[in-house]
Amino acid sequence: MNGFDERFLTRNGLAARQLAALLLGHEPDTRLPRVRDLADELRCGNGTIQAALRLLEEAGAIETAARGHLGTFLVRSDRSVLWRLSGLGTLLAAMPLPYSRRYEGLATGLRTAFDEAGTPFAITFMRGAGARTTALLEGKADLVVLSRFAADRLVEEHSGALTLVLDLGPATYVGAHGFLLRSGASLDAPRLRVAVDPASEDQRMLAERAFADRPDVEWVESSYMQLGDLFARDRADVTIWNLDEVQGRASMAADVLPLGDEITRDLALRNSSAAVIGRAESGTALHAVRDALDPSRVTALQAEVLRGDRMPSY
Repeated sequence: MNGFDERFLTRNGLAARQLAALLLGHEPDTRLPRVRDLADELRCGNGTIQAALRLLEEAGAIETAARGHLGTFLVRSDRSVLWRLSGLGTLLAAMPLPYSRRYEGLATGLRTAFDEAGTPFAITFMRGAGARTTALLEGKADLVVLSRFAADRLVEEHSGALTLVLDLGPATYVGAHGFLLRSGASLDAPRLRVAVDPASEDQRMLAERAFADRPDVEWVESSYMQLGDLFARDRADVTIWNLDEVQGRASMAADVLPLGDEITRDLALRNSSAAVIGRAESGTALHAVRDALDPSRVTALQAEVLRGDRMPSY
């Protein structure tokens, strides 16, 4: 370990690490809080804050300028250096399996936007919003990507433990959901057999909402990969599914029908919107993500992948 790194292990250096995390949320050419205010927030002395600022300047993380009675301004900052010095580490995001071009575009947009923001970022792919959220709660992931529909329910269910970080807007998670009706089956048939995927929060909740007024429904547990076989063997009649996933599966003996009035417009919009959630206790990192990440950049890159103008890269 070189001498400079050792300085960041001293009292002043530890304050510099905390200060680095705070400064991630400050834009260039903005006035910094007063030294005594920073000292109060970090619970240390004014001299320690002044020494911490000098350490960050010497590391190339920031450049400041005193402007008389106006105070001290942040002239320039290097987010990648600030993030490294803050000790926040690499953020690991758990995403759905990239089996659709929309998901590939979302992964590409997030990866590129994080890179451009100077934030170390990695992706792990896991099937099922419930499984991804469990990984988040257990500290095995820092962020989870899921629908806004599922995010709202899970944040409410784990009140105080989870928080919404980003909402990327309609059609960023799925294009649409629809009924997949087995060829020869009818939605009006008695004892309708509805396939549900217990690993998918969205699909299960949508199916329950769509068939809420059908007491005669028989629920058949199934994954996406088993659905074609269930229809071929006449073991299920219908399901609600992400239409992005059924593209290219022409061999499936099923008709696609619109959801119609069974699902309200608000529900459909929240279901199609990609959301990012994190642990509430990770406040510093989450604030840094919110401040640094431009949602419009993510969606623009996703759109390029969907149009075929950009190769997926994640």
